[in-house]
Amino acid sequence: MLGGSFWIAMLRNGMSIILMLSFFLMLDRPRLPMKKAICCYVVFGIVSLFGYSAWYLLAQKSFVRIAPLSSLLVVGVFCSLMSGDVLYLSLYKIGAAFYLFSIGAFVGVDVARWWFDGNLWIDILVRFLCFTVILFLTWKKFRKQFQDGVDFLIEEMDLYSILTLFFSVFLGAIMAYWPNLQSFSVFNMVRAFLILAMAGVLQYTILHLYIHLGREHHFQTEKELLELNEQLLRSQLELVRESEKESARIRHDARHHILLIKEYIGKGDMAHLLSYLDQYGEDMESRRVSPICANPAVNSILSAYARQAGSKNIQVSMDVGVPQKLPIRDIDWVAILANMFENAIHGCINSGRFMQEIDIYIAKKGNKIIIQCSNTCAEGIKFYNGVPRSGKGEGLGMSSIVKTASRYSGETDFGIEDGRFVTRILLNISGS
Repeated sequence: MLGGSFWIAMLRNGMSIILMLSFFLMLDRPRLPMKKAICCYVVFGIVSLFGYSAWYLLAQKSFVRIAPLSSLLVVGVFCSLMSGDVLYLSLYKIGAAFYLFSIGAFVGVDVARWWFDGNLWIDILVRFLCFTVILFLTWKKFRKQFQDGVDFLIEEMDLYSILTLFFSVFLGAIMAYWPNLQSFSVFNMVRAFLILAMAGVLQYTILHLYIHLGREHHFQTEKELLELNEQLLRSQLELVRESEKESARIRHDARHHILLIKEYIGKGDMAHLLSYLDQYGEDMESRRVSPICANPAVNSILSAYARQAGSKNIQVSMDVGVPQKLPIRDIDWVAILANMFENAIHGCINSGRFMQEIDIYIAKKGNKIIIQCSNTCAEGIKFYNGVPRSGKGEGLGMSSIVKTASRYSGETDFGIEDGRFVTRILLNISGS
């Protein structure tokens, strides 16, 4: 590095700290309110600035060797604690921030050494211009792209992707910051920038890969929901057709009832007339279909799948107490109940047992919606990360239930109890 006085080092450190903290905060969703988060970032930045500057003043050689890499750890720990996102995503953002800091530092140092005989102020000026351009492009371009895909990254990123990212970052940093290779030469300069370029391409590729995978899975889930909606619409259409047939039959029978009533009235046989009217009233009452619950969406979904289960000789019992209006979208009811009921039907069929049963319980308790489904199932069901997985791989139904429940800060639990598959879902509607 080019060295310099304490104040020069403080200026460089200040620009580097501002870049890394600002870049992270632009892409982050802090766990604290934004004003408090900014205050914490400012305090941490000031403390880090004086700490690293004092380190430079007291032990310049160790500072040059260790400080750049140590900033990845120090700033990374602070930003991860401040972030409201998952740890994987925080590590990705701090890795990207460190990479951009490395780019600015090397551009500044090598431009100053290549064309200006190592002029310190040229180094500072070039760094300032690089960092300004980076933050400007991050705010104007990259921030929106990242925020639009952040939920996909949370769903798709895992330990392997983070290890791949950090391996590329550390490899580039170790090779670039290796003390014996910091002497200026065309070879060292080209080598360092090629390593940093490859690390940058790898990071950007990982970003787009996981955003693309997340969107693909999202579209698959939406496609499944559309198919479920189509099935429900077909079931509702079939109910309408059956209602029309029933209405036509009632109109046809009404003529016979009227003729018989006229016959009783003509004969003055009031006793038989009253007895006949009582029988007719009981018959009408027995044919009346009671709604499962007051909520139209829940009632339609459960009715449609209960009919489907009944056609397959599956016994269904339901205890549902859901009010008419709830802050839950109809499409989310479909994602949860339709998937749950459909999986229960498949579980009963695959069990191969003579007695096949489905028990459903739904209730509202305060600001919570409690959903439980128990059904006959086959043996040997395997679980992966708490989610059931069949021999043909995990379907989209369970993942759709988990994802939809998370929209309401809910919880899901799947398990086997007494030879039956049990699904439990808890939805929080207090903040909906």
